Amino acid sequence: MTLRIGCVGYGTGGRHFHTPFIDAAEGCELTAIVARAEKTAAKARSDWPGIPVFPSLAALIGSNTCDAVTITTPPQTRRELVLEAIAGGLHVIADKPFAPSENAALELDRAADAAGIVLGVYQNRRFDSDLQTLAKVLEGGRLGEVWRIHSRMDFDDPASLEAGPTGGLLRDLGSHLVDQMIYLLGPVLSVDCQMDHLNLPQGRTDASFTMTLRHKGGAHSHINASKCNHLNLRELRAYGSNGSFTSRATDVQAQQIFAGERPALSPETWGYEPESNWPILRVGDDDETVPAEQGRYHDYYAAFARSVRDGTAPPVTAKQAARTIAVLDAARRSAEIGASVTL
Repeated sequence: MTLRIGCVGYGTGGRHFHTPFIDAAEGCELTAIVARAEKTAAKARSDWPGIPVFPSLAALIGSNTCDAVTITTPPQTRRELVLEAIAGGLHVIADKPFAPSENAALELDRAADAAGIVLGVYQNRRFDSDLQTLAKVLEGGRLGEVWRIHSRMDFDDPASLEAGPTGGLLRDLGSHLVDQMIYLLGPVLSVDCQMDHLNLPQGRTDASFTMTLRHKGGAHSHINASKCNHLNLRELRAYGSNGSFTSRATDVQAQQIFAGERPALSPETWGYEPESNWPILRVGDDDETVPAEQGRYHDYYAAFARSVRDGTAPPVTAKQAARTIAVLDAARRSAEIGASVTL
C-alpha cells in the first residue's frame, strides 16, 4: 500500500522540509499540493511538474487524490485545517508548533480518535544525523548512567524569526529541542528558563532562550538557542558515569535542501555529516571517533505510512506533542516569574 499524501501550504516548510521528504519516503507518494497565491502555486508547479496544485484544502478533499495531508501553513491556521482534514476523512500530519496550548493539542487528538484518523506531528529533527548518532550511543550503554545532555542550536538567521508575541524562538526551535530531549531522556518534571527579547514592529518577540529540564529518570538537559546573535553553531554534549560524547554538526540536511539537492535523487549520500564533524566518544584513555548516522527526515514519513497501514501509533503522536507544548508553556512561565516551574 502506498500512502498518497498532499502538502497543504508551500512556503519554506512545504517547499523545503515536506515535499522533498514525502517524495523520498518508502511507502509514500506526493500526489497534491495546496497553494492559494498564484505566485506560490506557479512555484509548486515548476518544482513538481505533473502534481496537481489546488487553491484550498476543500478542493483537495473533493479531488480524491490523497489519503493523508501534511499541514504546513502558519501556526494560527492549523487548528481549523486539521479539523477540516479530519472531517474529510484524511489522515493528518501537522507541522510544529502543533497547537497554541496543551489543551488545544489534546482537543485535536480527541477529534482524530473519534473519527478513526491517524494524527501525527512533524518533529522531523528526531531524524537529524547528530541526534540519531547520540541516540545510538545511549542505547548501546557505553556512557553508563546518563547524567546530563547539553544541546545548543544557534542560527544566524534573523529573517526567519517569526515576530510578535505569538511567534518567537521558543515555539520555533524550542519545539524541536525540547522534543529531542524528551525523545532521548524521557518525560520532564520541571523547567527553569530564561528568555531574551527584541522589540520589533510586530511586537515584543523572544529571540533567544536557555532552559534546564529535569527528567523523570533523574537526568537533566540544558538547552539554548538563538537566531539573532550572528552565530552558527550546533552542538550536542552528553555526560555519563563512564565518560562523555561531544558533537558539532552542520545541519547537513537543511544545507543540502537549500543547495537544491533532493533525498530521492541521492539516497546513498544523503544526510551524512562530513567525517571532520564526526562526534567524539571518551570512555577510556583514548578518544574514539563515532561514525555519524545518516540524517533521514523522510524516515518520519515512512514511519507514518506504516502507522496508517498497520494501525499503530505514528512516530510522534498528538499526545506526545501536547507534552512538548506543556513544557514550552512552563518554560515561558518560568522566565516570567524567575523561578522553576513544575509540570
